[in-house]
Amino acid sequence: MRVLSWLEFDLAVQSLVCQLSSASFAGVYGVPRGGLCLAVALSHALERPLLAEPQPDALIVDDVYETGRTLEALHASFPKALVVVWVSKRPPQWWDAVVVIDSSEWLLFPWENANRAMADEQAYRRSRGRL
Repeated sequence: MRVLSWLEFDLAVQSLVCQLSSASFAGVYGVPRGGLCLAVALSHALERPLLAEPQPDALIVDDVYETGRTLEALHASFPKALVVVWVSKRPPQWWDAVVVIDSSEWLLFPWENANRAMADEQAYRRSRGRL
Protein backbone atom coordinates (compact mmCIF):
# COMPACT_ATOMS: atom_id res chain seq x y z
CA MET A 1 0.00 0.00 0.00
CA ARG A 2 1.39 3.39 -0.98
CA VAL A 3 0.75 6.05 1.66
CA LEU A 4 0.25 9.59 0.35
CA SER A 5 0.86 12.55 2.65
CA TRP A 6 -0.79 15.92 3.23
CA LEU A 7 2.39 17.54 1.89
CA GLU A 8 2.00 15.59 -1.36
CA PHE A 9 -1.64 16.68 -1.45
CA ASP A 10 -0.67 20.34 -1.00
CA LEU A 11 1.91 20.05 -3.78
CA ALA A 12 -0.69 18.44 -6.07
CA VAL A 13 -3.12 21.29 -5.36
CA GLN A 14 -0.41 23.87 -6.11
CA SER A 15 0.41 22.11 -9.37
CA LEU A 16 -3.25 22.09 -10.42
CA VAL A 17 -3.71 25.73 -9.46
CA CYS A 18 -0.82 26.69 -11.76
CA GLN A 19 -2.25 24.54 -14.54
CA LEU A 20 -5.86 25.70 -14.15
CA SER A 21 -5.60 29.34 -13.08
CA SER A 22 -6.40 30.66 -16.56
CA ALA A 23 -8.91 27.94 -17.51
CA SER A 24 -12.56 28.77 -17.88
CA PHE A 25 -15.04 26.73 -15.83
CA ALA A 26 -18.12 27.52 -13.75
CA GLY A 27 -17.06 25.76 -10.57
CA VAL A 28 -15.46 22.68 -9.09
CA TYR A 29 -17.27 19.38 -8.63
CA GLY A 30 -15.61 16.69 -6.51
CA VAL A 31 -16.55 13.07 -7.05
CA PRO A 32 -17.73 11.68 -3.70
CA ARG A 33 -15.84 10.59 -1.70
CA GLY A 34 -12.21 10.86 -2.71
CA GLY A 35 -12.61 13.90 -4.92
CA LEU A 36 -14.23 16.07 -2.27
CA CYS A 37 -11.03 17.08 -0.44
CA LEU A 38 -9.37 18.01 -3.73
CA ALA A 39 -12.48 19.88 -4.89
CA VAL A 40 -12.66 21.99 -1.73
CA ALA A 41 -8.95 22.83 -1.88
CA LEU A 42 -9.18 23.82 -5.56
CA SER A 43 -12.40 25.75 -5.03
CA HIS A 44 -10.69 27.89 -2.40
CA ALA A 45 -7.38 28.27 -4.23
CA LEU A 46 -8.96 29.12 -7.59
CA GLU A 47 -11.77 31.18 -6.01
CA ARG A 48 -14.46 29.22 -7.85
CA PRO A 49 -17.66 27.83 -6.34
CA LEU A 50 -17.84 24.29 -5.06
CA LEU A 51 -20.60 22.57 -7.04
CA ALA A 52 -23.07 20.11 -5.53
CA GLU A 53 -23.67 18.50 -8.93
CA PRO A 54 -21.50 18.19 -12.05
CA GLN A 55 -22.22 20.66 -14.85
CA PRO A 56 -21.26 20.77 -18.54
CA ASP A 57 -18.80 23.62 -17.92
CA ALA A 58 -17.40 22.37 -14.60
CA LEU A 59 -14.02 21.25 -13.42
CA ILE A 60 -14.59 17.65 -12.29
CA VAL A 61 -11.98 16.27 -9.89
CA ASP A 62 -11.28 12.95 -8.21
CA ASP A 63 -8.48 11.50 -6.12
CA VAL A 64 -7.58 8.63 -8.46
CA TYR A 65 -8.29 7.30 -11.93
CA GLU A 66 -8.11 3.56 -11.45
CA THR A 67 -10.70 1.58 -13.40
CA GLY A 68 -12.28 4.61 -15.02
CA ARG A 69 -15.83 3.58 -14.22
CA THR A 70 -16.76 6.71 -12.30
CA LEU A 71 -15.03 9.29 -14.44
CA GLU A 72 -15.95 7.67 -17.76
CA ALA A 73 -19.64 7.88 -16.81
CA LEU A 74 -19.23 11.56 -15.92
CA HIS A 75 -17.27 12.20 -19.11
CA ALA A 76 -20.05 10.59 -21.17
CA SER A 77 -22.60 12.90 -19.55
CA PHE A 78 -20.40 16.02 -19.54
CA PRO A 79 -17.92 15.63 -22.43
CA LYS A 80 -16.83 19.29 -22.39
CA ALA A 81 -16.09 19.42 -18.66
CA LEU A 82 -12.45 19.57 -17.58
CA VAL A 83 -11.47 16.44 -15.65
CA VAL A 84 -8.42 16.14 -13.40
CA VAL A 85 -7.22 13.63 -10.83
CA TRP A 86 -4.43 13.67 -8.31
CA VAL A 87 -3.17 10.19 -9.30
CA SER A 88 -3.85 8.27 -12.50
CA LYS A 89 -3.05 4.59 -12.83
CA ARG A 90 -3.37 4.86 -16.60
CA PRO A 91 -1.88 7.31 -19.08
CA PRO A 92 -4.33 10.25 -19.27
CA GLN A 93 -6.44 10.55 -22.38
CA TRP A 94 -9.31 13.03 -21.95
CA TRP A 95 -8.41 13.76 -18.31
CA ASP A 96 -5.33 15.30 -16.71
CA ALA A 97 -3.37 14.01 -13.73
CA VAL A 98 -0.78 15.44 -11.39
CA VAL A 99 0.86 12.03 -10.94
CA VAL A 100 0.75 9.08 -13.33
CA ILE A 101 1.86 5.74 -11.93
CA ASP A 102 2.16 2.33 -13.49
CA SER A 103 1.16 0.31 -10.50
CA SER A 104 -1.66 -1.78 -9.15
CA GLU A 105 -0.57 -0.76 -5.66
CA TRP A 106 -3.41 0.40 -3.43
CA LEU A 107 -3.24 4.07 -2.47
CA LEU A 108 -3.89 5.41 1.01
CA PHE A 109 -4.89 9.06 0.80
CA PRO A 110 -4.18 11.31 3.79
CA TRP A 111 -7.86 11.68 4.69
CA GLU A 112 -8.44 7.92 4.81
CA ASN A 113 -8.33 5.51 7.73
CA ALA A 114 -5.57 2.95 7.15
CA ASN A 115 -7.51 -0.01 8.58
CA ARG A 116 -10.61 0.84 6.55
CA ALA A 117 -8.48 1.30 3.42
CA MET A 118 -6.98 -2.18 3.86
CA ALA A 119 -10.47 -3.65 4.12
CA ASP A 120 -11.54 -1.68 1.02
CA GLU A 121 -8.53 -3.00 -0.89
CA GLN A 122 -9.29 -6.60 0.05
CA ALA A 123 -12.94 -6.22 -0.97
CA TYR A 124 -11.92 -4.58 -4.25
CA ARG A 125 -9.44 -7.33 -5.10
CA ARG A 126 -11.89 -10.10 -4.14
CA SER A 127 -14.54 -8.54 -6.38
CA ARG A 128 -12.12 -8.76 -9.30
CA GLY A 129 -10.70 -12.18 -8.44
CA ARG A 130 -7.23 -10.74 -7.63
CA LEU A 131 -6.62 -11.78 -4.04
